[in-house]
Amino acid sequence: MKHTLFSAVMSAVIIATLVSCGDKTPVQDSSDDLYSSCKPYTRWWWFSSEIDTNDVRDQLIWLKDNEFGGVEIAWIYPMFLDSAKAHTTFLSPEWAKPVVVAKRVADSLGLGCDFTYGTLWPFSDVDLPAGDQTRDYFDTIEPARRGYTWDFPREARVLNHLDSNAFHRYADKMNKGLAEAYKGSRSGLFVDSWEVETQYLWTPGFGETFKKEHGYDIEPFMKDKTLLDTANAEVFYDYMHTLSGYVLREFYAPFAANAKKVGAFSRTQCGGAPTDLLTAFTLVDVPETEAILYEPSFSKIAASAATLAGKPVVTSETFTSAYGWTSLRYQNGHGHSPYQGREQIADLKLICDALFANGTNQIIWHGFPFNKVGDTSNFFYTTCQISTSPLNNLNGDNLINFNRYMTTVSQYMRKGHNYSDLAVYMPLEDAWMGGFYPDSVRKVKAFFWGEYEMRFINTPEAYKGLQPTWVNEHFLKTASFKNGELSCGKAKFKALYCDVEYMEYTALQEVVRLAKAGLPVLLVRDPKEPGRVRHQEYAELLDRLHRLPSCQSEKFSIQLTPLIEGDDLPDFWCRKDGDTYYVFVANPMTQTIEYPLEYCYAFTDKGSTRRITVNHHGKSEKITLTFKPMESLLMKIDKKGVQFVDLGFTPVKMNGYVEPKK
Repeated sequence: MKHTLFSAVMSAVIIATLVSCGDKTPVQDSSDDLYSSCKPYTRWWWFSSEIDTNDVRDQLIWLKDNEFGGVEIAWIYPMFLDSAKAHTTFLSPEWAKPVVVAKRVADSLGLGCDFTYGTLWPFSDVDLPAGDQTRDYFDTIEPARRGYTWDFPREARVLNHLDSNAFHRYADKMNKGLAEAYKGSRSGLFVDSWEVETQYLWTPGFGETFKKEHGYDIEPFMKDKTLLDTANAEVFYDYMHTLSGYVLREFYAPFAANAKKVGAFSRTQCGGAPTDLLTAFTLVDVPETEAILYEPSFSKIAASAATLAGKPVVTSETFTSAYGWTSLRYQNGHGHSPYQGREQIADLKLICDALFANGTNQIIWHGFPFNKVGDTSNFFYTTCQISTSPLNNLNGDNLINFNRYMTTVSQYMRKGHNYSDLAVYMPLEDAWMGGFYPDSVRKVKAFFWGEYEMRFINTPEAYKGLQPTWVNEHFLKTASFKNGELSCGKAKFKALYCDVEYMEYTALQEVVRLAKAGLPVLLVRDPKEPGRVRHQEYAELLDRLHRLPSCQSEKFSIQLTPLIEGDDLPDFWCRKDGDTYYVFVANPMTQTIEYPLEYCYAFTDKGSTRRITVNHHGKSEKITLTFKPMESLLMKIDKKGVQFVDLGFTPVKMNGYVEPKK
């Protein structure tokens, strides 16, 4: 009875194709021009007010002078939640005038200009049509409420992300408001991480769809609120299976198609979404991660999606609440996040280096409050404070040099394509069977609750030197193994690693098919079939896999020579450009960062070394990696040997520095 995830994804792709083909707007399909300068962008907080176009121009010039590559305009509440603050009506012609000026000035300066596709997040509207709001099974209004938008104090309602018709009605309004701003260079349309209630999420028709897919009624488990009970893990898995299909075909695919239709491109954080994350990231033009509210290793999901789908850019919302989080409600909107304005670039460098070493290659600062140049009256409560004020740490030569450093690394991490020799089956089924995260790992309890988010998964440490890449059933279905290579999407691998507790029957079929063709498969443990409805043939299929000579079940039995090998390897990311490898090796300190980051933590680094062997072009070279304090390394590896590229940046102690704890 089960419909496969592949069917859901194909439906999503078909919908996306139909939507985009139905419009005659010329579309630039190439993604090679996206974020081509590699300079960091910044989210630009526009607080609800009357925006002075002279201030718009002055701030963009300042950003250009300080080595930024562009902005993402985000429309939010009035500063200090001042309900008396005069402001234009969201999406009105008066509201659009400074937006259009921003786009034209950005174009004239060679800066990019993206737009958050709404006010605050998730998508919401004070005039959302009745029935278009998100809902849980009990149809309570609370999950749909959103108060702190541009139209504050009017209360908005959150869009139903499981209904593409509701999305299109919402998109029609957004597109009319932004019509003039779409002109000129291509802008990115941005959707933030999934901040919509997910427990008992529902939409009309969900019950019927579920029954068709799984052969039984989900509603009794909804009515008595037992869906999330541990005893019903198999039912919850089936619920997630159906919910995932809705999210892919009713939200992410239409969002991406809509961006293409208006001549823009889609940039998306899929983090937190109750869906097949890897596939979701492949549906949009630019997959985006974030750190360190998400672990740096989480960005491997977005980077793997980019590898499989041939997308050149992986962005990251970076430095959000680096030292902790303060609620917007604190002191009626007067609360700053800790150390705001006194951030140490050395600490921030640890975060961006960790991201680079996990597949990110474009930084989006979080962020830059709209102010008159030199003023600091406006601030966003949970961000690093880029400011035109000379009194702010994130200003002057330190900021310029840091931006240049991130630009340089990004440029190298765009050369060629991502290197990887090992495909790793992503533990999606494990996550959907997992239920609640234990309290010990729910560091910010208001932000997440379920293992379906896969915040803490990582590729196998033992095979780090092969730069493992996540794959899933969707890509295995169209994969082939010929001449010693697994062709999977746009990527090629030499072997498949499976270490999961659960695997779909249809996914296991694909693994058997590929192993039969000769693909080396390391099956670390025997998976079980997830969900309530089982296939009697599952055990026989698993036994067939074990009998194939290409399937191994003992650890470390994949006979592959890694590009890099050694004990206690630092995190690294590699791009292959022709016969040349570019390897960014993060300072080992990046592996110890956690949220919230201790202020001045970077200055505890005393330096370190690692002995590695680099296997390349038919030879092996023993190399000593010498990390000076706070330094990461970049290697260029070609037929001539291994060379180190001078990245030319070492952070200094800045205002507010305190002696680290001993």
